[in-house]
Amino acid sequence: MDYAVDAAGVSRRRALTVAGGVVAGATLAAQAFPAFGAESQDADAIVVGHGLAGLVATAELAAAGRKVLLLDQEPEASIGGQAFWSFGGLFFVNSDEQRLMGVKDTYDLAWQDWQGTAGFDRGVDDPTGQDYWAYQWAKAYVEFASGEKRSWLSGLGVQWFPIVGWAERGGGLATGHGNSVPRFHVTWGTGPAVVEPFEKKVRAAVDANKVTFKFRHRVDELVTTGGVVTGVRGAVLEASGAARGTPSSRTVVGDFELRAPVVVVTSGGIGANHDLVRQNWPARMGTPPKFMVTGVPAHVDGRMLAITEKAGGRIVNPDRMWHYTEGLRNYAPIWPNHGIRILPGPSSMWFDAKGKRFTTPDIPGYDTLHTLKTITDSGYDYSWFVTTQKIIAKEFALSGSEQNPDLTNKNVWQLLSRIWQTPEPIEKFKNKGADFVVATTLTDLVAGMNKLTGDNLIELADLKRQIEARDREIDNSYTKDVQVMGIRNALNYTGDSLSRTAAIHRILDSSAGPLIAVRLNVLTRKTLGGLQTDLSGRVLNAAGNPVPGLYAAGEVAGFGGGGVHGYRSLEGTFLGGCLFSGRQAGRAAAAATAT
Repeated sequence: MDYAVDAAGVSRRRALTVAGGVVAGATLAAQAFPAFGAESQDADAIVVGHGLAGLVATAELAAAGRKVLLLDQEPEASIGGQAFWSFGGLFFVNSDEQRLMGVKDTYDLAWQDWQGTAGFDRGVDDPTGQDYWAYQWAKAYVEFASGEKRSWLSGLGVQWFPIVGWAERGGGLATGHGNSVPRFHVTWGTGPAVVEPFEKKVRAAVDANKVTFKFRHRVDELVTTGGVVTGVRGAVLEASGAARGTPSSRTVVGDFELRAPVVVVTSGGIGANHDLVRQNWPARMGTPPKFMVTGVPAHVDGRMLAITEKAGGRIVNPDRMWHYTEGLRNYAPIWPNHGIRILPGPSSMWFDAKGKRFTTPDIPGYDTLHTLKTITDSGYDYSWFVTTQKIIAKEFALSGSEQNPDLTNKNVWQLLSRIWQTPEPIEKFKNKGADFVVATTLTDLVAGMNKLTGDNLIELADLKRQIEARDREIDNSYTKDVQVMGIRNALNYTGDSLSRTAAIHRILDSSAGPLIAVRLNVLTRKTLGGLQTDLSGRVLNAAGNPVPGLYAAGEVAGFGGGGVHGYRSLEGTFLGGCLFSGRQAGRAAAAATAT
């Protein structure tokens, strides 16, 4: 097929497809919605969830002149949802930042990587298949990321750190999993800066009487009338002064029912609900870990999935999920069982709980879910990094806006200080975190590792043998060790050599010390499956037909289509999925309610 891109960077074929979906949504809505009198409606649209996708959808609806009720069970302090806590990574293709770094990227290369990573295999060509709309969304999203995504966000004032990160490198063939080139663009201001322009738009719409916030409104049911979704009902929770991300009261003080011809569900995923995570855990990833840390606030509970399914929506690909393997227990938790992820560079050595070194593609930064399977297959729910101070100073970053005050606060001087010192958040975790062991000798390091876990699984002689074998591979500019090859590959990329990869050295070189071992826990994060939607964000039923009046966007919809990522993610695509699917659903819902 010809997917030529026009001067604006948008595929003509995709533009027509998406526009057709919006028009189809409006036509179907006109035919299917009951003719309620204006006096019986509380708004033109109801949006459930004030995270990033909900803010984007609400902003689009308000821009089209619609009156919107924006509901969330949390207090006002948590506007922006999980996106606020994020590192702010966004996936762009052939961006200004990539070209500045000498990276050559194209739509064809990105689409090749997406397909190899997603592995769509559930009815891609069958309109009722689980992957049919996921595939369509993926193609549309890669074109969006190759075209107007950056200019759209830039026009809203969003900016990016000039050095592009290289996440999920794959480690296999060109047609397999992973990013062939760096595509992870860190937003200047991290997650809050991604949320900010859309929150501003929504608050301006509140001032213009186009949007009404309904905080502490927990939706328990989607109201249907003659097979059409016509509103929501639920419980009003008591007022809460809970700080952002902290648990809020679930005490009910009243109930409500609100009516509108359109309901847009943007309620997020299941990451904080470990029961649901384990219930949907796929056999292909082994046995669910007995212990996991939680990468999202407690309100990310997945309730709206079952509620929307009861109203006729179809859930697809529920066994696809994205959990990280490099989780730390937060020494200063904000939400229960709060975990923080290490975003590692390529140099730390990775071992299982018994001290057996991982091999390709289970090396830092290459293939998250393959490594997760390797860990669960080990019979233990944790693994180890063995590294040096020199490596963590250059290569360790922590997920989360609050763990990157230099980027979040746009503090250039603090950012530049990373050149000559280990970032303060890393040092705090090293000194206060429960998962770090620091020692000047390997003997003491192993003793500390065994003391930390209490199971004495690590044998000093065996660990020393493996580390020394790797260290012998450093003396030449070529090697048979795959990880050492990867380090040298990273150093050939200007962005990595400047900010994300330490000069190659022996792990047991005392001048690079002290030695550091980090126990890594599985950290729950993203739901890759969800409500199946067409390209207009309309929720589909089991027969593949739209449920009249019902839309969904963001993580609850698998970031589009019920699973735009397929089995695995290329990273930087979660926030982008919320932005794109929220925009699509908002625009389509606005068209469907035009008078």
